[in-house]
Amino acid sequence: MADEADSPQSRTSSYTTLTAGPGFRAEIEVKRSRFITVLVRTPDEDAARAALAGLRKEFHDARHHCSAFVLGPDRDVQRSNDDGEPSGTAGIPMLEALLRRETTPGVADLSDVTAVVVRYFGGILLGAGGLVRAYSESVSAALELAPLVRRSRLRICAVPLEHAAAGRLENDLRAAGYVMAETRYEPQTTVLRLALPDNPGELARAADRVAALSAGSTSLLPGETAWVDVPVS
Repeated sequence: MADEADSPQSRTSSYTTLTAGPGFRAEIEVKRSRFITVLVRTPDEDAARAALAGLRKEFHDARHHCSAFVLGPDRDVQRSNDDGEPSGTAGIPMLEALLRRETTPGVADLSDVTAVVVRYFGGILLGAGGLVRAYSESVSAALELAPLVRRSRLRICAVPLEHAAAGRLENDLRAAGYVMAETRYEPQTTVLRLALPDNPGELARAADRVAALSAGSTSLLPGETAWVDVPVS
């Protein structure tokens, strides 16, 4: 999935986030208290707060709806809330769990994610240390199972050609390992769109491949850069 052109302020060209969708849920139990973690992909603070509001409504009978989110390619927006738990025992441990999640060994780059932990109190007090461990473990355990994608800033290139030839060339490009953005259909042509690393060497190699696979009937036309979801290998 490709988004609008990237912001020039971003210093990062790639990070990890959740796959697009309604979110991911997991649950643990600690001394009869239920901790239900909901992870939601959220592009901005409005979306994060909307996700929290929706979960408050869904789990309206729960005692706590603690939350944390980290947003932006550079992870420069970070917030947390204890929602009635003792200060520092819920939101901050949740945020730290998001920030320290290594998506590859030695690389912690998860972003655009909101975590909400809904707690149903089980009647046994956990103490400050117990709460910190429970909220941290709840988010960490959910992240271990949640589906992730790479979010990369790529150059979107157009390949216009006749409708009848588009299907075969698209299959050939996918088989060659290229990431395809959304195809566009125009009255006289189909425009295949490739998402390529934004450097001259990669663009030149892709142009040569397109020319070879199409027998010279079309060419690669570089366009804007955009954020694109790339499956995690």
